[in-house]
Amino acid sequence: MSAQFAHSPTQPPTLLVVAKAPVSGLAKSRLGATIGHELAARIAAAALLDTLQTAQELGWPVVVAMTGELNEAERGEELAVELAKHTVVDQRGEDFATRLVAAHHDAARHGGVRSVDSRRDPRRDSGRDDGLTQDAAGGVVQIGMDTPQVTVEQLRAAGAALADHDAALGPAEDGGWWVLAVREPHWSTCLKQVPMSTPDTGAHTHAALTAAGADVGQVAVVADVDTWADAKAVAALIPESRFAAEVTRVSSRDHFRDPTQEGLRNRPGDGAANSGDLHAVDHMRTGS
Repeated sequence: MSAQFAHSPTQPPTLLVVAKAPVSGLAKSRLGATIGHELAARIAAAALLDTLQTAQELGWPVVVAMTGELNEAERGEELAVELAKHTVVDQRGEDFATRLVAAHHDAARHGGVRSVDSRRDPRRDSGRDDGLTQDAAGGVVQIGMDTPQVTVEQLRAAGAALADHDAALGPAEDGGWWVLAVREPHWSTCLKQVPMSTPDTGAHTHAALTAAGADVGQVAVVADVDTWADAKAVAALIPESRFAAEVTRVSSRDHFRDPTQEGLRNRPGDGAANSGDLHAVDHMRTGS
């Protein structure tokens, strides 16, 4: 262990949840292309509720970076109750990577924080005139809302990795990542160089962190939910969850056609949107 990691932080990390209000047509657009946007939004709402429950059980400071209108969302009132237990900030930025970077800095400011002199490290983007920035004393551990099966133990493992590393990355099974932990928020700035929502996002993120000078640890690989097949697989892992209950309700609906069945194709009038009618919407293949 190097000298710079010789002690553990006295405060726990801040958990950052990057989330999108589960509004039909905006949340889980890839899933919505096959099962219909309203059903996909209901599944997204259940995933977010389960994620917030795990966040509550974790016992760390929690910051939720949100985009979208909660009053238009599926299960909006229920989500509002759960979100009121945490600090909620608006996502900021023109693209997904920029919003992630801003969210890391916001989480550091709103979680357990300390003041450090940014002039000692020219890579740090403080956004303050006095050269000081606010860094989360125990680091920031960021997840999305696509991994409702994530456990308290997995999140604690990501936070614990910061005792020995500048950053820690949890790969997703599809090639992205589901968790990014950083000791200080400036390490997240390299995300602006990373192509998001590609099969190589995880590898590119690791390379960008390393190129920035970070010592990067790795935590467990986890599946995230982008497709109906993903949803069924994750639901099987957490059968008592809201997420599993919603997947069961969707699959039990009259006239529901399972897109994982061989030979199934979307047809006009079957209740599912055609993918060609969709506008591209960022989703976190980083684990939104």
